[in-house]
Amino acid sequence: MTIASNDFPPAVPPAVTAPAVDDMPVLLPTREALLERLADALPGSAEQPVTLLVIGLLRRDDGWPTSRTALAQVTSLLARSVRGDDWLGASGAAEFGIVFAGPESTAEVVGPRLLAAIDALGIPGLSASAAIAPLTPDLSAGEVFRRATLSLTAARRVGAGTVIRYREPVA
Repeated sequence: MTIASNDFPPAVPPAVTAPAVDDMPVLLPTREALLERLADALPGSAEQPVTLLVIGLLRRDDGWPTSRTALAQVTSLLARSVRGDDWLGASGAAEFGIVFAGPESTAEVVGPRLLAAIDALGIPGLSASAAIAPLTPDLSAGEVFRRATLSLTAARRVGAGTVIRYREPVA
């Protein structure tokens, strides 16, 4: 049996669909939404562990902002990688926050895998580092985010592929 050719034009021209792909990072929930999500998860974090993983992109090239196409590729990768109980949002211009339903050990396994997957995208000059901060009921959403940001800064200084988990300073 011969299959008829499909000579119909696409319903939407490619020029119309391209901007939606480029705008994918813009469609992510904002930092404010991330803080709200953390605040909602904090009270129950004693019974059901919850962990914040923040992934920050690194650039080795000219220092210009990360292109929208690269951000869209990373956003798509992360969106495909989170589980149904997890939550993905933007925590900064080139940063992504993932609220994991599970203990720190979950984020410690997933974090390096996601960084390797970002590297495997093959975007020239682009890599990533990550930070992990557990949620506990005695913390505020802002404090959890501060801890993650502090750890991400340290991870970025160490270099690409580094994941640092927040630990309380030893007195």
